[in-house]
Amino acid sequence: MWAAIKARLRRRAPETAEEPDAALPPAPARSKPVVPGPAGPEGSSPFSEGRLARPLDPARVRDLLDDLEIVLLQSDVALPVIEKIRRDLRKELAEKRLRWGASLEDAVRQSLEASVRSVLARPTFDLAERIRASGERPFVILFVGVNGTGKTTTVAKVAVRLRAAGLSAAIAAGDTFRAGAIEQLLVHGERLGIRVIRQQEGSDPAAVAFDAIQHAKAKSVDVVLVDTAGRQHTNENLIEEAKKIRRVAQPQLTLFVGDALSGNDVVEQAKLFQSALGIDGIVLTKLDADTKGGAALSLAFVTGKPILLVGTGQGYEDLAPFDPEAMVERLFAEAAPA
Repeated sequence: MWAAIKARLRRRAPETAEEPDAALPPAPARSKPVVPGPAGPEGSSPFSEGRLARPLDPARVRDLLDDLEIVLLQSDVALPVIEKIRRDLRKELAEKRLRWGASLEDAVRQSLEASVRSVLARPTFDLAERIRASGERPFVILFVGVNGTGKTTTVAKVAVRLRAAGLSAAIAAGDTFRAGAIEQLLVHGERLGIRVIRQQEGSDPAAVAFDAIQHAKAKSVDVVLVDTAGRQHTNENLIEEAKKIRRVAQPQLTLFVGDALSGNDVVEQAKLFQSALGIDGIVLTKLDADTKGGAALSLAFVTGKPILLVGTGQGYEDLAPFDPEAMVERLFAEAAPA
């Protein structure tokens, strides 16, 4: 993202380069040249209140914000997030002055990084620790999301992750709607040695969830992971079915599974499930293949819920806790724009 923003800044620079401010006195003579330090957390700030600091040209700031909006839209960032970032930067750049030797690029980067960090800052928790602390057995987790996001595979990955943390799990094959969904989970269960509770295709998913919970109680299983059919906003019957599963299973956590490559669609999906069912956290799949980063920014801000886990590959072990700071570093990597 930053590479694209920087490219636009540099393309525009010759047209809007700031003229020397005649009101500023000349720099005092020094025995050694002054080498400005880098902007950002590891160097000096590009801003200063000193006598030689210069205000930013308001017209250039407006142009910058327009360019920024275009890049963010191209990066699949949702409009509410763009508006928040624009407000942050407008306020930050309007109130500050550039120190001698600093560039607009330095100022934009530091201000933009601070805004992105604030967007991603959501109170989070470790899934295994939450389960242990609850004391409830079985601890029921409901997974919701649309088809094609990798939801069923994510359920299996979470079971592997919990087992590595010393917690046993059973899976409820609640997607009785999609052809092959039950068989897919059975394959995962057989490979991993994890019990999959199922009924016939087309049966009542809420009954499958109930059976899985009863099995977990009888066998002292720690966690029940309930898979569900993928739902689109146009399918009211499946939404009502999800509500029924929630009433029957009474999950301690409801996790939305979204595809990082879906752009703004994933934001609309999350808003739907938040409104219809309520969600407690997000699992973002295919983050390793996402070069834009808009989905992570948008989901965290629009839902107000934490991104708990992210998919980092195809293997069962390729599920990791979301690291906001690593995401910021990725967005601001000094790579050449595509």
